[in-house]
Amino acid sequence: MSYKIHHLNCATLCPMGSKLINGVGSYIERTKMICHCLLIETNSGLVLIDTGLGTQDILQPKRMGLFFNLMVRPKLDIEETALYQIQKLGFKKEDVKHIILTHLHVDHAGGISDFPHAKIHVYKKEYNQIVGNKSLKLGYVAAQFQHNPHWRVHNSTGEKWNGFNCVKTFEPEIQDILLVPLHGHSAGHTGVYIPSNNESVFHCGDAYFHHNTISKSYKDVPLGIKVFQKLVEYDTTARIRNQIRLTELFNKQKSNMRFICSHDLSEFEYCSCGKNPNNIV
Repeated sequence: MSYKIHHLNCATLCPMGSKLINGVGSYIERTKMICHCLLIETNSGLVLIDTGLGTQDILQPKRMGLFFNLMVRPKLDIEETALYQIQKLGFKKEDVKHIILTHLHVDHAGGISDFPHAKIHVYKKEYNQIVGNKSLKLGYVAAQFQHNPHWRVHNSTGEKWNGFNCVKTFEPEIQDILLVPLHGHSAGHTGVYIPSNNESVFHCGDAYFHHNTISKSYKDVPLGIKVFQKLVEYDTTARIRNQIRLTELFNKQKSNMRFICSHDLSEFEYCSCGKNPNNIV
């Protein structure tokens, strides 16, 4: 099936340390990162891959927590929310039928409450991080899940996709969109593969943070990125193993699918201009 895919930045993050993160500027200068989400048009409605920050996060920034606000300094622009951008495209919030989340961290799941009728798809190990836990780990915000979301929780099916385990969402209208377990950054982190005749996309979420991780080598990743992903990861061994596997997949499939992650500004700018992010030098 061929889908029309829109690339959305659903939150601009402005952490300090441009020199460390981008390799340019000063150590005290703020840099720019984004929350790269996808809006997919299907014959049965819209599908969101991640949501970035939602309207309630913008209106009540304290709910995101002191650590997040101080560490990444979100821009807090209501026009960057998925809801605003979807309405600007001429759709209604009710048109969003499914939301597929790479994981449930604050900057990925904040917008789910803006779409109360959507089915929220997540991998079971990730779902277990917020349900039944009295004290949530760093990165999760309980307030983002208090509206009783329509959860659709998925387990591995045993099927393989390019050597990875994959999980079908089992919804007839999106049955060819795959969850691909990429644990490490979080307990149940997944990538999302969207097939298309024109632009098949593999959204790797936070499995990596900088395109050099998979297109060149880990030594070419800025020091600040290395430190940050180490600071927020769940399982170092799993994260590194999956980055190695993604590098192998990139080298085999870079002519057939576009690889993106959640926070790489260069990848987002390439996609927004209709260029292939795999070709970033």
